[in-house]
Amino acid sequence: MKKKDKLAIIHQHYPNAITTIDSVNHFIDFIEDQLDIEPGKVMLADSLCSDDVNSIQYPARTQEFLGPFKMGGLDGFPFTGLTGMGAFASHVPDEGAVGIYYGPHIGITKDGTIGEIHRHGQSKNSGCCGAAKGALHKLINNMIIKDNMTDIDYQMNTIEQILLNKKDRILSAQIPLKEATEVIYEAIDKRIEALVAETTYNCKYLILFGAIHINSDTDMGSFNETRKFEVIDLKTGLRKNYLE
Repeated sequence: MKKKDKLAIIHQHYPNAITTIDSVNHFIDFIEDQLDIEPGKVMLADSLCSDDVNSIQYPARTQEFLGPFKMGGLDGFPFTGLTGMGAFASHVPDEGAVGIYYGPHIGITKDGTIGEIHRHGQSKNSGCCGAAKGALHKLINNMIIKDNMTDIDYQMNTIEQILLNKKDRILSAQIPLKEATEVIYEAIDKRIEALVAETTYNCKYLILFGAIHINSDTDMGSFNETRKFEVIDLKTGLRKNYLE
């Protein structure tokens, strides 16, 4: 299938999405042309769902960066917290940059079904993100108890509480799973910003790259729709939005 045909399917739900491969290529061009830094001096961290599909569909060209340091647990929430942020911040070259790619993921099959993908070797589709779908199912059926957090399922409980806090917004949406994904993105972005504010980076730049990460069937690959692309000059503190 041609790239334009794949994008036509994804654009039914995410009209500004591009392939993850193109996104990585644009990112490398940006740091070379705009920041005058080579990829080998960029410490890449990502806060994506621990779903194996995100490792399978990870673009090979990211190997030009240092890392990636993995921050994300279920649906991409940065569960490694302040300790994780501080850990990779101390690994970056002095004259380099930190790049953080983050966001929840959602599946779209080649026939346009949202919330599912066809995985390698399986006869039927499976959920993506399974955690978000599970939490949404519990939300719809009033099965989430406010402030209920357990040691044995802490990450899932966190996702459930995020959705419970925006219950009316999610359940009134045309596609509740898509709206739940936006709600989770906002929670991830808020937490990333809080972690950044508490962390010292001994390098030149910090790049925040927030997106909705979109997986598809094995032969389709992955895509993303950018929500934030900002660069902080760590010497001056100047923050610039490059999204537009």
